[in-house]
Amino acid sequence: MRITLERSNLLKSLNHVHRVVERRNTIPILSNVLLRSDGASLELKATDLDLEITEATPAQVEQPGATTVPAHLLYDIVRKLPDGSEVLLATNAEGTAMTVASGRSKFSLQCLPQSDFPDLTAGSFSHSFRLKASDLKMLIDRTQFAISTEETRYYLNGIFVHTVENKGELKLRAVATDGHRLARADVEAPSGSEGMPGIIIPRKTVSELQKLLDNPDVVVTVEVSDAKIRLTIASIIMTSKLIDGTFPDYQRVIPASNDKELRVDCQSFAQAVDRVSTISSERGRAVKLALNDGQMTLTVNNPDSGSATEELPVGYEGDPLEIGFNAKYLLDITSQLTGNDAVFMLADPGSPTLVRDLAADDALYVLMPMRV
Repeated sequence: MRITLERSNLLKSLNHVHRVVERRNTIPILSNVLLRSDGASLELKATDLDLEITEATPAQVEQPGATTVPAHLLYDIVRKLPDGSEVLLATNAEGTAMTVASGRSKFSLQCLPQSDFPDLTAGSFSHSFRLKASDLKMLIDRTQFAISTEETRYYLNGIFVHTVENKGELKLRAVATDGHRLARADVEAPSGSEGMPGIIIPRKTVSELQKLLDNPDVVVTVEVSDAKIRLTIASIIMTSKLIDGTFPDYQRVIPASNDKELRVDCQSFAQAVDRVSTISSERGRAVKLALNDGQMTLTVNNPDSGSATEELPVGYEGDPLEIGFNAKYLLDITSQLTGNDAVFMLADPGSPTLVRDLAADDALYVLMPMRV
């Protein structure tokens, strides 16, 4: 293999694929990125056996071929080369080493044969549809923070994506929950998504996908089966296994009869929560909200370091109520809200609270209270 390409193109593609590669691997080939040149492009591929990312980038191919080299090492080398430079990639006759040359710099990297590189065979997909990158990014951004990190409840370690009928319209819905909070977001269901199986996209796939959706104007092709998902974003193809489990019936935890309405200015509320929670302990980040006619008092007590209170004018006309929440969870939710005001629908100190964004009725959040 002998090819020349621009450093900026190579770096951009390596940046997309090398993140999939785990730093520590018991299987040496999984530490490598597959480089395959043919025609007028270089194809790069990386995998961790659950997730695979492939991207093609323009290149001048003198001699086609394929090999694999350490992914993080190649990325670090290319990253440190000067801007605007051209990079030569060439393997030796035996295919055991690859030269990376640019200007006066020259590196030699050990190769492993491309025949050893695993292929995440996709199989056939039952459903295929096209979705604007901005819509897909919105679904992820609004729900990702609520994904559980608890390995024992593995079926909560991702975002549940499915189609649902809502007010006579078919919606594509994303839901995530960790048992303490729940986030739900909807977009109009694209043509071809009708009847698709409900799928759970793993946390790592969600995180990588979020970074790849940097151009809102791109249209993403989504292909789905019971076990895998494949997303094509311009020149990038991402294939991932899905979580094999049953997502719980989340509708049961969304309260329908909460009758106490609290309206707050989102920014002032978030800043107040952030200020008083400075004093809270890392373990119990509880903040107490005491509501009385048009007034909210936020209180944090920490036996080790002291206490903090702050008052805030709010829209509340119900009976006096005291309820506690995890300050971090409150801040996570308020950071997702796009409007100036947020609406909290409350019932009592022990029941789940519903949070809505006044500027966007396509998302809602549920938050479990804490004892304070």
